[in-house]
Amino acid sequence: MVAPADSSNTHAAEHKHPWHLVDPSAWPILGAFSGGVLAVGAVIYMHGGGGWLLVLGLLAVLGVMAGWFADVIKEATHQGYHTRPVQISMRYGMVLFIASEVMFFVAWFWAYFNAAFFPPEQIKGIWPPPGIETFNPWELPFLNTLILLTSGVTITWAHHALLEGNKKHLLQGLGLTILLGLVFTGVQAYEYSHAAFSFAFEEGVAGKGGIYPTTFYMATGFHGFHVIVGTTFLIVCYFRASKGHFKTDHHFGFEAAAWYWHFVDVVWLFLFVAVYWWAAGAPG
Repeated sequence: MVAPADSSNTHAAEHKHPWHLVDPSAWPILGAFSGGVLAVGAVIYMHGGGGWLLVLGLLAVLGVMAGWFADVIKEATHQGYHTRPVQISMRYGMVLFIASEVMFFVAWFWAYFNAAFFPPEQIKGIWPPPGIETFNPWELPFLNTLILLTSGVTITWAHHALLEGNKKHLLQGLGLTILLGLVFTGVQAYEYSHAAFSFAFEEGVAGKGGIYPTTFYMATGFHGFHVIVGTTFLIVCYFRASKGHFKTDHHFGFEAAAWYWHFVDVVWLFLFVAVYWWAAGAPG
């Protein structure tokens, strides 16, 4: 059974106000520096340079994430700083973050539909462009759709189990969701490896670069990245849940991860309909 909520109110009573004034921390500046190293390393690697700076940046980012997560978990679970007013402000922050992510994907959909509805002369006014062999939407893309929809069910099951104080079902639901997220990533990697078009540009070669591969890989690739990030969040939640960190009325960390996962599910539905099904000629 999940432990009852009692630590938050006890700790909150020790403070003169219910708000959390965060102590000075080096994590933001270290995170910015690590992200910069990762970005520069990625650019160098994609231009034919070595990958050591990319690996160094990635390890630095993961290290910052681990340290920062640990501090937030300590504040929420052991120090009782995440009072009800603080949780409300965090919910607003998560909603705004997801809204910014929505606009991020709107940009890629805009680029895709702009080229699809108004194909330029360079691709002979045809969409998909000549020489592009699109994926069959009812094969791997449909399989991944079923996987993500199922994962939405399992994460909801885990949430209901948490609200009911059922730790066993909470861990089972989280474990299944993590497994489905990993399977989705594996299927998408396999799909990419068998694509008939590529991101790399070659002059005069159909399917090698151009507007269709660019918008396809940027939209689906960034979604895949979000799945990896969401899976990482859920793995953290799994270990926290196994240690009894989440209470029936005090589990914003889990809620934020669940909201993010549902957002990833919804974006994929739009991608499946627009980038896979519609591009393959479903309307006709």
